Amino acid sequence: MSETVRTEVHGRVLVVRLEREEKRNAIDVDMAEGISAALDRLEDDDALWGGVITGTASVFCAGTDLRAGVHSTERGGQYGIIRRSRPKPLIAAVEGMALGGGFEVAMACDLIVASTTAQFGLPEVQRSLVPICGGLFRAPRALPRNVARELLLTGDPIDVDRAERLGLVNLVTAPGEACAAAVALAERICRNGPVAVRETMRFLEAIDAEAERTGWSETTTSEAVIHTAADTREGVMAFFERREPNWSGR
Repeated sequence: MSETVRTEVHGRVLVVRLEREEKRNAIDVDMAEGISAALDRLEDDDALWGGVITGTASVFCAGTDLRAGVHSTERGGQYGIIRRSRPKPLIAAVEGMALGGGFEVAMACDLIVASTTAQFGLPEVQRSLVPICGGLFRAPRALPRNVARELLLTGDPIDVDRAERLGLVNLVTAPGEACAAAVALAERICRNGPVAVRETMRFLEAIDAEAERTGWSETTTSEAVIHTAADTREGVMAFFERREPNWSGR
């Protein structure tokens, strides 16, 4: 059992809670394995028809724990969720920041409910990194192309009002109410015919399949370039030393 992931059941809805607030819910090996185990349960339990993934009251997820690196699981891929083929809908309930890998977790879900405290961003470029968990190609699908470019090239986040206006967020709530609203939304879905919901999920995944294959292939190419760059080492070192990086352009 993971020490940083807790689950609870509300009727036919499984709620997955990320609980590593002292690290802003940054995902390490234990958390990735916990997410994977929870989502395996959602897929395998016929009594569960939908899920919600959420963080703590102040933060959804700050992405990868840089000391641990990105951990993948057999059924879920990165973080136990990013490359998972899911027959049941999953809703992200976001309080506070969803940055880097945290935003990529939210984009791996089917719907997003967020409180007025939520922020969404891909700050990797500020450390001479690129998003390697789907953000490079899923952000341009989830947002208008120029807005996705803005997030990817500046690393600056957007607030929940802009995210809702642009269609990224389905529902905005008061602070502290995102999870309850996401469960209510999941319960609305669960009132429908489960076979029809599963077939809709299969269809939506199928029409994105080619774009996903291309996206992962190109992400691998970009990751290889970044992995050998001197600026990448400088950016990560500057992060740990809490200083501004000194870029060389190499």
